[in-house]
Amino acid sequence: MTQSVDADRATKRNVAVLVACQAILGAQMPMLFVVGTWAGKIVSPIACLATLPISLIVFGSMTTAPWLSPFMQRHGRKAGFILGASAGAVGAAISAYGLYMGSFALLLFGSYITGIYMSAQGFYRFAAADGASDSFRPKAISYVMAGGLLSAILGPQMNNAVAGWSPVPYMGSYIVVVLLNVFGMGLFFLLRLPKQAAATITDAPVRSRKELLKTPAILVAIICGMVAYALMNLIMTATPLAVVGCGFTDANANNVVMAHVLAMFAPSFFTGHLITRFGVHKIMGLGLAILACAGLVALSGVELGNFFVALILLGLGWNFGFIGATTLLTSSHSPQERGRVQGMNDAIVFGCVTVASLASGGLLNCSGGDILSGWTAVNVAMAPFLLLAGSALLWLTLRNASAKSTTP
Repeated sequence: MTQSVDADRATKRNVAVLVACQAILGAQMPMLFVVGTWAGKIVSPIACLATLPISLIVFGSMTTAPWLSPFMQRHGRKAGFILGASAGAVGAAISAYGLYMGSFALLLFGSYITGIYMSAQGFYRFAAADGASDSFRPKAISYVMAGGLLSAILGPQMNNAVAGWSPVPYMGSYIVVVLLNVFGMGLFFLLRLPKQAAATITDAPVRSRKELLKTPAILVAIICGMVAYALMNLIMTATPLAVVGCGFTDANANNVVMAHVLAMFAPSFFTGHLITRFGVHKIMGLGLAILACAGLVALSGVELGNFFVALILLGLGWNFGFIGATTLLTSSHSPQERGRVQGMNDAIVFGCVTVASLASGGLLNCSGGDILSGWTAVNVAMAPFLLLAGSALLWLTLRNASAKSTTP
């Protein structure tokens, strides 16, 4: 009991630092996910490729996770986080130069490098769980995700504030992202994360990726995390272009995205408590149901209010689904399997997010004669994936209930 309390005390200190990292460094993601589509539209040779810079960020995250997670297991979370922030600064600088030169290729290359930062940021939630007790783990994950609440406010507002910094549209946002990474990485030196004993890492057996995927809880956690994140990205990537295409302003689009990102992270103050009280399966199921409601609201009209409500529900559904999936995943593997499982999870999740962001631009711009039919296609595309995740979660719940009933 005393060891558990001491571990949680140390974890709370790290959680406080990670919350600050999520808030300050994390502000670059809502900034880039808004201006990336607009920058892409300016320099892209084809309208259907306007969302490709966002896709390259996510693709960069997907291809980074498989090597970054083992890197962190060997060299520590801190080294991985500093590497990620450095890549974030370099990626934004390359993107800014590409925008200045009117080079779509450079904008895409910079976006890919930025994906290394996105991958590193994704591991903040796992770092919060390191060393935490079983009861505090979902709360630690949830609190770190709550740090995104401030980033949700800072990011879009910084986009608005620097809009006139440069004669090249949106270049000011990329310059601000460089500064956020350079100055923000100093926070990582405040972390005091637990170290695994060398024997634990080298001597204990580690299951293969195929064996890990045969573990029902790991499989369902990956599926639900993948669907929650991919659908959130599918809709969010299309939203700035859809809002402006329906006759509203750039500022309206920024505000809709801000409301969405607020909804993504504000519930994190209590999501961990809800998981502890009601169980991870119920909260994940609630998240999937809310994502379905987001799609229905979006399909019901294209007034500004519809965009706000749909994107708020989208953020809330992502929060419950993704934090729930992360909690389920971290409780389903041994410590020595951490690097392999977490890297595999994020590679699969962000691989599907990459496909979703690519599909988003194609569905919105190239699936119909106008923006309305494209926006409809984007939201209808959610249905089969929600059915997949819901079925997987129901299967796991029934399987666990059956196992309990047969246990003497």
